[in-house]
Amino acid sequence: MDATHLNNSPVSLPLRSLSRPLPAAFFKNRTLRPSRRRSLCLASSSETLVGGSLREDGRRRGGEAAAAVVVNKKEGELGGDLKTWMHRNGLPPCKVVLKERASHNERHQPIHYVAASEDLQAGDVAFSVPNSLVVTLERVLGNETIAELLATNKLSELACLALYLMYEKKQGKKSFWYPYIRELDRQRGRGQMAVESPLLWAESELDYLTGSPTKAEVLERAEGIRREYHELDTVWFMAGSLFQQYPFDIPTEAFPFEIFKQAFVAIQSCVVHLQKVSLARRFALVPLGPPLLAYRSNCKAMLTAVDGAVELVVDRAYKAGEPIAVWCGPQPNSRLLLNYGFVDEDNSYDRLGVEASLNTDDPQYQDKRMVAQRNGKLSKQVFYVYAGKEREAVFDMLPYLRLGYVSDPSDMQSVISSQGPICPVSPCTERAVLDQLVEYFESRIAGYPTTLSEDESLLADPTLNPKKRVATQLVWLEKKILHSCLQAAVDLINQLPDHTVSPCPAPYAPRLK
Repeated sequence: MDATHLNNSPVSLPLRSLSRPLPAAFFKNRTLRPSRRRSLCLASSSETLVGGSLREDGRRRGGEAAAAVVVNKKEGELGGDLKTWMHRNGLPPCKVVLKERASHNERHQPIHYVAASEDLQAGDVAFSVPNSLVVTLERVLGNETIAELLATNKLSELACLALYLMYEKKQGKKSFWYPYIRELDRQRGRGQMAVESPLLWAESELDYLTGSPTKAEVLERAEGIRREYHELDTVWFMAGSLFQQYPFDIPTEAFPFEIFKQAFVAIQSCVVHLQKVSLARRFALVPLGPPLLAYRSNCKAMLTAVDGAVELVVDRAYKAGEPIAVWCGPQPNSRLLLNYGFVDEDNSYDRLGVEASLNTDDPQYQDKRMVAQRNGKLSKQVFYVYAGKEREAVFDMLPYLRLGYVSDPSDMQSVISSQGPICPVSPCTERAVLDQLVEYFESRIAGYPTTLSEDESLLADPTLNPKKRVATQLVWLEKKILHSCLQAAVDLINQLPDHTVSPCPAPYAPRLK
């Protein structure tokens, strides 16, 4: 289930209708849908999906409301929801039902979620989706060799899947995948807290993340998506033989970047990472999977590839009507927010990184680098601090930092000849190392515009903007980790036998970032 191991790690699909016709099928793959007459068509977004990118800036409010009404009307005309369509196309009887919860934005439709249709026990199969209803790169391209070539080249599986559904959307109801695309559109890439990934937030909304390293991660991922966009034409050139008989525009001419970005983020929020399958099948879009399933860090249930299907075996008991959850993989909260738009306060995988590096100006840099490598560390080493294990993380950093403080060549020779991460530790060196840690953690905490108590006051406000709420949850949890690290370093200083000792001068102290 972990969808973070992506090339640019990880339509809404809302996609706008394009201004010129596109072919009915971009990829020639008859196994993906029933046989039908192919034709050029340009489907109106109001007939198919809620169109366009919904920025909460008031633009196109009337049009969006009208589009939502039309979609609801069309859903009634189609005589059923996503699950009905799936049963009609091979989904066997299952033990789940689609329910809905209201969106915080009255202009958006309610969010659907998968719930138990009856009482379930741990080990029950909630549903089993046949492979004919699962979208993978192998099925999209119809050729496993080309699929694997693309996946190992400059284009991620997510980009290919997003591009495929962008073209499929243009067929409107003629597309076999219309009900599924409509459902993705309804969700608008929103997670279980009804919030989109920060990749789709306005610049002013990203300020909610000030002080957090997640803000830089968002900007870096956005640049990665832009690089993917410029590689989209690779699909056309590498897989052109699959659809050469159809007239079409190359992707970067057919779709503006913002449209692709929306599609990419929507796919990112629902892609499933299957285990023990070929490279071309490892990332899959599974109807009834995320984002309809809730993610939990302490859940062990996963969507699993079995013979001819992808199934979900629940790991706990559920009462009828309760939402069903799956494991999201070992992802910190920064990734959960970036990929799925939510934060898990009980996430045992939550962590912050502390980057320490040996000073390259140090005359003994090469010797220190050799000692660090001998002990499994790099000259630029990231130490991960997990929530609840901050003291252990600080202890893990100490030998590396002490190595950086060694200045006497004879002491360095002793370190080189010793076994293990052993460094001479004088009282003044230990005080200097701990003081550096204290200053570092204080500096990181000061980089946030709010305090822990101010965050708690914000989170107690039931009217808080959902995006600000999820961002505040993230920075609050990050600051709790940093405060615990700071306290661990202060405790170690208080345990020093002689508090009158001044820190040793360190012209080549290691750097902390």
